[in-house]
Amino acid sequence: MSKNLVIVESPSKSKTIEKYLGDDYKVVASQGHIRDLATTGKLGLGVDIENGFKPNYVPLKGKKKIINELKKDVKSANHVILATDPDREGEAISWHLKETLGINDDDYDRVLFHEITKNKVLDAIKNPSKIDDNLVKSQETRRILDRIIGFRLSKLLQAKIKAKSAGRVQSVALKLVVDREREIEAFVPEEYFTITAIIENTEANLFKYKDQDIKLHNEIEAKKVLDALGVSYNLSSIDKKNRKKSSKPPFITSTLQQEASVKLGFSAKKTMTIAQKLYEGIDLENETVGLITYMRTDSIRLSDEFIGSVFHYIEENFGKKYIGYSKHAKKTENVQDAHEGIRPTSILREPLKVKKYLSNDEFKLYSLIYKRALASLMTDALMDQTTLIFNNNDYLFKTTGSILIFDGYLKVYSDYEKNEDKIIPSLISGNDYQASDVISEQHFTKPPARYTEAKLIKEMEELGIGRPSTYAKTIDTIKDRGYVKMEDKRFVPTKMGIETTDKLQEFFSDIINVEYTKNMEEELDKIADGNLVWNEVLKEFYDLFEPRVKKAFSDMEKKEDEPTGEMCPECGSPLVKRTGRYGEFVACSNYPECKYIKKEEKQVIEVCNCLKCDGKILERKTRRGKIFYGCSNFPKCKEAFWDKPTGEKCPKCGEMLITKDDKIKCSKCDYEKS
Repeated sequence: MSKNLVIVESPSKSKTIEKYLGDDYKVVASQGHIRDLATTGKLGLGVDIENGFKPNYVPLKGKKKIINELKKDVKSANHVILATDPDREGEAISWHLKETLGINDDDYDRVLFHEITKNKVLDAIKNPSKIDDNLVKSQETRRILDRIIGFRLSKLLQAKIKAKSAGRVQSVALKLVVDREREIEAFVPEEYFTITAIIENTEANLFKYKDQDIKLHNEIEAKKVLDALGVSYNLSSIDKKNRKKSSKPPFITSTLQQEASVKLGFSAKKTMTIAQKLYEGIDLENETVGLITYMRTDSIRLSDEFIGSVFHYIEENFGKKYIGYSKHAKKTENVQDAHEGIRPTSILREPLKVKKYLSNDEFKLYSLIYKRALASLMTDALMDQTTLIFNNNDYLFKTTGSILIFDGYLKVYSDYEKNEDKIIPSLISGNDYQASDVISEQHFTKPPARYTEAKLIKEMEELGIGRPSTYAKTIDTIKDRGYVKMEDKRFVPTKMGIETTDKLQEFFSDIINVEYTKNMEEELDKIADGNLVWNEVLKEFYDLFEPRVKKAFSDMEKKEDEPTGEMCPECGSPLVKRTGRYGEFVACSNYPECKYIKKEEKQVIEVCNCLKCDGKILERKTRRGKIFYGCSNFPKCKEAFWDKPTGEKCPKCGEMLITKDDKIKCSKCDYEKS
């Protein structure tokens, strides 16, 4: 019996949705993209430059079987519903499915699942549309741009300096890291002093002299102030006022990645992987349901239905005085606004109620998303703030204290946003007071800090580089290419990262920069809105870009292999350092005539005893250079971990405890050592 065929991207999502739709529907998964640009044709781009940038698509490796199965499903179906993810990439995947599977315009519908709950899925099925060709062209243009820049610059850098790759967004993100490192290197610390008076057990800081801001540049200036101070500090001003502290709006993709990094210690990639699972569906006691709305969004808008349910929830649980107002956002620059902000699909699914169905990390991220959305619709917190100003021979000292008098949104969000009262003594205006101590301290200005993941994502967002959905992939790429390393959870550019950036700036400074990349994103948005012609944008870019590539191939100096001082044991030629797919290695300079490669002497690092056998857990590396920890008795014992094991047994399940996110956790269950 023929059924309606629904095609989604994720197998786990297909299972959830099929339960909602019933026997008349068959739900299958494409497992993401099914085809991509070929690597044939001029320059291997898979794009016919001379024929209006016509793309040549081929099935992705390993996807032919899925395509054949989908073709059979389409042939036997009554009607096809394309339900890939509700964003530009999802729209493009739907179009690729339609074209590859030979689906006629009259035989399909396009539906968007912004949340995977039964009511919303059924509503979406009842309100279908067609593929938005403008969105598809925008995404197709992005892909062609990335292919041209990626292939041409990567080939150039590999040939000239043995760097691994370059990219439209990747190389600009790397430039931010390199530029910051250069700022730090060029920074010259400046000396300055502060003076603090301890009055009635309260620290009052010198900030003005005769109503003019004061800065003490050295010890001589500080001593001059100390010598000029008298014994008495006259309380010249008491300023009391109420100060409101507002909640932040619901998460968008970038702010979720930033906050999860700062508050939970999650990488951007980890955050998006967990969020995807929460969106696609979690098996609860009596149902399978998506716990959050779609997590790739740059809108903070919330639906009227959700706002109404939250206002009712707040009144029921906290009282009317905690009901805030909706922070409806106008569409701002670079915001696609295709979705709501990231929120729970139901405010009634409180984190503690679903905790037993979630892993420890899933629970942490869901709690953060849930409480942020709830807090965004609650009233402001209210502070009673008091500022005291003391006058000592025209030198003014200030101290400020605040007391929380109404918690407002902090009622639910205090785990993530601390507010500590600072109480100052009750003093009388006009009275003189004496200091129990006056402290002069030397300081030095500090250079700008290196980027953390959160700070780099924030910078990229503010500068308009890339899109929120690409930030995690961009950061992973510059790590995997060996262009940056992490020290104290901050990005430090490697020698190769700096050299790559310098060469790109020498020849492509007008293209690999913040402004050009931002403008290109805006042009992609205009294509999506139907206000620019896609291949005209590509032609304008290519006419600027390709002549520079040719000049760089001609003029860029080729980096020679670095000699090691050793001779090849097979042919007597010098051995040199080379960089390959999996990192640096030593080989014969007479390649390809001599293919000698020096074997790396592996240092054995014992970490702890194996809990499964009498072996030792050793630090090892994958072929790609990623560190993992495995048993010395492999393959007899296959005990292995990505995170460093401690050698201790979990008191809950007996498995190995590991060090993860600076915490001791179980490698199997949700136990976390306090």
